[in-house]
Amino acid sequence: MPLIIAPLNVVLTIVKILLDDKTKKHLESLGITIDSKITLLDNVGGNVVIMVKDGRLALDKNIATKILVR
Repeated sequence: MPLIIAPLNVVLTIVKILLDDKTKKHLESLGITIDSKITLLDNVGGNVVIMVKDGRLALDKNIATKILVR
């Protein structure tokens, strides 16, 4: 499922990232990779706040819809 419709406060696993290579590399440098564990903390209008490792990141709706989790 896309990240924007995932449940809040549940540990999720990233299954696929449907973005261009440049954006994928930037997300990888932030710790967002295939099989990494994240937690969705907030979802406001499609924009999301996630917990990756020990840090929080805000992602806009366009990126959040292209990150698939389970």
